[in-house]
Amino acid sequence: MTTPRKTRVAIVFGGRSTEHAISCVSAGSILRALDPDQYEAVPVGITRDGAWVLAGTDPAKLAISDRTLPEITSASGNAIVLAADPTATELIVRDPVDGVSSLAGVDVVFPVLHGAYGEDGTIQGMLEMAGIPYVGANVFASAAAMDKEFTKKLAAVEGIPVGPYAVLRAGVSLSDEDKDRLGLPVFVKPSRAGSSHGITKVTDWAELDAAIATARQIDPKVLVEAAIVGREIECGVLEGEAGGAPESSLLAEIHVDEHDWYDFEAKYLEGGRYDIPATLPAEVTRKVQEYARRTFTALDCAGLARVDFFVTAGHEVYLNEINTMPGMTPTSMFPLMWAATGLEYPKVVDRLIRTALRRGTGLH
Repeated sequence: MTTPRKTRVAIVFGGRSTEHAISCVSAGSILRALDPDQYEAVPVGITRDGAWVLAGTDPAKLAISDRTLPEITSASGNAIVLAADPTATELIVRDPVDGVSSLAGVDVVFPVLHGAYGEDGTIQGMLEMAGIPYVGANVFASAAAMDKEFTKKLAAVEGIPVGPYAVLRAGVSLSDEDKDRLGLPVFVKPSRAGSSHGITKVTDWAELDAAIATARQIDPKVLVEAAIVGREIECGVLEGEAGGAPESSLLAEIHVDEHDWYDFEAKYLEGGRYDIPATLPAEVTRKVQEYARRTFTALDCAGLARVDFFVTAGHEVYLNEINTMPGMTPTSMFPLMWAATGLEYPKVVDRLIRTALRRGTGLH
C-alpha cells in the first residue's frame, strides 16, 4: 500500500521590512504547529537585504531569547530561488558545492511575512505568477490593507466608522486647518508599516516635525491620526470553510499598563496584558465582530486577518487597522483569540492551508 504524499508547505519568513524578527518568531510557531504526519515543512528565510535561503527546521532558533531577536542571514542556509514558471512550482537550490538542483514541487506557500515586501501584495503577485497557492489575502487586498490610508477609505465607504486623520505625502506638512480639526494628542505613523514601528504620540505641535521624520524613515507617506480615547479591542477573522462567509473570533482587549500606548515592547518583549474575551456589552461585542467581518469583506480579504478597533466609554466603535498576516507568535492576539474561541493553533494553521489549497490562484 502506497503511503499518501505529504503536502509540502513552504513557510516563507524574515524579509526586508522592519518586522523581520517578528516574522521569524511567527514562522517558528507555525513550524511547531504543523502536523508532521500530514505536512512536510520547507522553511524559506529571506534576509534583510532580500536573499532567499533554505533555512533549518528547528523552531527554537526562531524564538526571542533573553530579549534577543532572531534574524535570517546568508549563513542561515543554502541560497535558493523560486521558479516563476507556473508549470514547475519549484524551489531551486543554488548549492556552492553541488551546483544547481531542484527541490520537489511546492504545494502551498505560507508567506508569514509582516510589513513591506511581504504583507503588501509583492510576494502575493510573485506567487500568482508562479501559480502556487498561498495562505492569506490576494494582491489587491494585501496592498490595500497594508496602506492605512486606503484601508480607512474603503471601510468608510462601507459605513464602518474611522477616526479623524490626515495623509501627508512626501514633502507635505500638516496644515493649520488639519491641526485644528485633529486636535492634540495625535499619533504620527508610517502609512505602510506594522508592529508599531515608526509611531510617535505627539502631545505638543512642537514635536510634530520630529515625529514625521521618524515615520518617514520607514515610509514617505505618513498618517496623522487624532487620538481616540477608548479601549483597544481586537478581533480575529477567518475565511469561511468551503467558501462560506467569514467568521469572527472572541474579542481581546489590550491593556497597556505602564506603557503610554501599545508599542513594540508592549507587544513582543513585555508580554503585555489582555482579556479574552473582552468585557463588553453583548451588543457592542456583536457590533465589533460585525465590523470586523465587514472590513474583511470590504477589502476582499482571504484566509485570515486581525482587525483592530477603539471602543469609547460611550461604546462608539472605530476601526483602527486591519492586518492580513497578523503576528503568529506565542503572545500574538490572533492565535490566542481563536484558541479562546475553540480553535487551537494547529487547527488554525491546518485550516489556513486547506482554504489556500481550495482557493488556488487566479481570480476567484
